[in-house]
Amino acid sequence: MRLHIIAAAFGLTVAGAALAQDGKDATGATQAANAAVLESLPFEDRQSFEDARRGFIAPLPGDVITGASGAPIWDPAKFAFLQENADAPATVNPSLWRQSQLVNIGGLFEVTGGIYQIRNYDLSNMTVIEGDEGITVIDPLVSAETAKAALDLYYANRGEKPVKAVIYTHSHADHFGGVRGVVDEADVAAGKVKIYAPEGFMEHAIAENVLAGNAMARRASYQFGNLLPPDPRGQVGSGLGTTTAAGAITLIPPTDYISKDGHRETIDGQVYEFMMANGSEAPSEFVFYMPELKVLNMAETATHMLHNTYTLRGAKVRDPLEWSKYLNAAIKRWGDKVEILYNQHQWPVWGNAEAVRHLKLQRDMYRFIHDETLRLANHGYTMNQIAEMIDLPDAIEKSFSNRGYYGTFNHNVKATYMLYLGWFDGNPANLNPLPPVETAKRYVEVMGGADAVLEHGRKAYEAGDYRWVAQLVNNVVYADPGNQAARDLQADALEQLGYQAESGVWRNFYLSAAKELRYGVTELPTPNAVTPDTLRAMSLDLYFDYMAVRLNHPKADGRKITLNFVFPDVGKKYLLELENGVLNHSEGVQSDTADTTITLDRAVLDAITLQQTTMQEAAQAGNVKFEGDPAKLQEVMSLLDTFGFWFNIATPNPAPAE
Repeated sequence: MRLHIIAAAFGLTVAGAALAQDGKDATGATQAANAAVLESLPFEDRQSFEDARRGFIAPLPGDVITGASGAPIWDPAKFAFLQENADAPATVNPSLWRQSQLVNIGGLFEVTGGIYQIRNYDLSNMTVIEGDEGITVIDPLVSAETAKAALDLYYANRGEKPVKAVIYTHSHADHFGGVRGVVDEADVAAGKVKIYAPEGFMEHAIAENVLAGNAMARRASYQFGNLLPPDPRGQVGSGLGTTTAAGAITLIPPTDYISKDGHRETIDGQVYEFMMANGSEAPSEFVFYMPELKVLNMAETATHMLHNTYTLRGAKVRDPLEWSKYLNAAIKRWGDKVEILYNQHQWPVWGNAEAVRHLKLQRDMYRFIHDETLRLANHGYTMNQIAEMIDLPDAIEKSFSNRGYYGTFNHNVKATYMLYLGWFDGNPANLNPLPPVETAKRYVEVMGGADAVLEHGRKAYEAGDYRWVAQLVNNVVYADPGNQAARDLQADALEQLGYQAESGVWRNFYLSAAKELRYGVTELPTPNAVTPDTLRAMSLDLYFDYMAVRLNHPKADGRKITLNFVFPDVGKKYLLELENGVLNHSEGVQSDTADTTITLDRAVLDAITLQQTTMQEAAQAGNVKFEGDPAKLQEVMSLLDTFGFWFNIATPNPAPAE
């Protein structure tokens, strides 16, 4: 009973997957566009570089971190070409180059007495807070291997102290995935180590990456540029950090949940005051203030960039209004007290005035996105129109810490429109358009055929009108995916758009798509993110929901099967009903007329899912019992799709098999 789950949708990394890069040079139009950026922003402001270097204690060790198989997980020298004083090459937007130089500054840093950060050992930062008897680790990175290396770096410079507590600030994998690299679960079970998290953490840590997890992870390979080589024509970072580690994502359930604003907790002698921020950057998140040190940790709600209210890998839209209100609440609660502001990505801000200024600009950025989108929507403008009309307030536009290095105003505005008004713009011509391939074929025919379209596309390319080239030539690619001349021209246009992009993830999407167009989709090894930790954290309700997502409804249509499941070790019973081409389940319910009743422990189900055994082997060992017709379970399982990872993104996918 194999469940194919990609739980690492936040940043799947394919070790060794970057293909040779033969990208073209920046055109004159791209060079001019990037030169204009240098004239429009205050590049003489070097305060962020001073802050990113402040408190430096030790560099990251130069050794490549490898996993148990010997595969590389993290290379500290991967982005060595991002030298701090080097000018931006013609193939990188100068503003993104500056941000990439900043997030590449790594090592062990002192934030203030007793608070230390390890930066650029993964996409996120790991914070270590010294207490009376040991240390508290905040957000132990993406993978166990990098988290262990980060803790070892701290120990080498500050002395070895026992980990007394771990804090997960929110439910994204780059903030908990490395926990087994810093603590032993046996110590947690014995009460030697506490793990704190916001309410709803376990549900959201797993659920966001399951039902659409395969698609999300595939798109994440584009978002984080994991198929691109690290160089000035390829991957230069994601804006949020450099990139993601390729190690083991682990999870130990929290022992203590925080659910109330103002909750105070003393952890190893240090006082923490929490404020809930659920539904801001993550569905489960908190921030905290340490009154004795006057230090405010804003988790990922206030960073040195515009974050995503919609992430291009795919996730539910985040509400910028609520986000801004959390930031406003933090200002009102701690604005007259805070002396140091830091987050779990990037570098801190020192001084009350600078900290409050940073919080206010972040607050007003998200509030502006919300209010301006709805102001223009209420004038009748549509999603794509509004994204082109946004005129930023000068203070926000000129602040490097508010630039669109990760999220962009363009796609966050579109997300806000969709949050309120959905995908439909009100024009019935857009209510039920033809599907993309059929639309493309008809457009190409009307425009005089592929050769005529490509001729127009080449002229637009020579004029530097790359957005139009991408939009125009995409029709030929979709009408005839085998037309390599169209694919190459489309790739050339997307490549120049990537070179001009200020957003790291837009750049990665453009350049990854160019690679797909030129070379096709290469099926490479992918890490197995179905680990005992992620599976154990998945509720049975979510498990059966995912089975229903996998059901091939055309094949299932007309069949009627009822299954009882009994899980003695967790005291749970479920009824599964296949009817009308869908698979429903009900907790705590059994049917007297079920085709079969399957009794097995949840631990046995997990072992089968992890392919540690098979259903047949478990039954022969007496670990699975059937009452009724066992073939009915096999019939249901035969109707479940297995999702291939390497589906097309920049080119049309073939029609599904019947």
